Amino acid sequence: MAIKNKTFVAVVIANLAVLVALAVYLPYLMISPGKLIDAHAELATDCFACHTPFLGSRSAKCIQCHEVAEIGIKTTTGLSIAKEKKNVAFHQKLTEEDCIACHSDHRGVQAFRPIGQFSHQLIELAAREQCDGCHSRPGDALHRRIKGNCNQCHTDEGWLPATFDHEQYFRFDKHHTTECETCHVDSDYSSYTCYGCHEHSRSKIREEHVEEGIYDYENCVECHRSGDEDEAERLWRKKRTRQSETEKDERRSDRREHDDSDRDDDD
Repeated sequence: MAIKNKTFVAVVIANLAVLVALAVYLPYLMISPGKLIDAHAELATDCFACHTPFLGSRSAKCIQCHEVAEIGIKTTTGLSIAKEKKNVAFHQKLTEEDCIACHSDHRGVQAFRPIGQFSHQLIELAAREQCDGCHSRPGDALHRRIKGNCNQCHTDEGWLPATFDHEQYFRFDKHHTTECETCHVDSDYSSYTCYGCHEHSRSKIREEHVEEGIYDYENCVECHRSGDEDEAERLWRKKRTRQSETEKDERRSDRREHDDSDRDDDD
């Protein structure tokens, strides 16, 4: 029985030794998770070009060939690719050199996976505000005219849903086809001015509105949702009606409180 046990142990040890030897000398056959991407196909039989035995792949190995300062600007052979739109030079703005956080060159584990693994938090804050440094500007009429930081309307978690719908505030018409900066000075879309086109003095604006009994006139788009003057009048008429009803309700409430107080005094 002892001989059989020793034989069994010896066989197991021998098998393990063979497996370890194969894993070390032929890792691309034994433990590779999948085929390499085409750009690294020549390394298919040289696992240790990217991996350290028993430690796996490390960013330091990647940087030996891919110098961070040249990623998106030059190839590993020194050829300039700065003008190629598909290559974006943002790696120089990363908070840390952690290649493995976004990349895996084996197709078995999603060869190139920036969408699934990439996080904007890895990019320096200043670079995060330059969205069009990496992303193409949408080609619709609105976005073609917008300049400035995209995160005033969008988040880095996803392009949609956008947090801003221009028509909720002002609807464009044939009389309002100006550039965005005309209303939004310095590409600040959190504020606006109508004086870029409507060359009125503030005193004249005040005078015209006060004549109509309008004293709250600073927020133009509250009443002027488009270039239609009749629309402004309709909106202001509704606002005055609501104010009048509120004042009536307040007067009724005051009378009720006064009457109740009188009855209490009589008691």
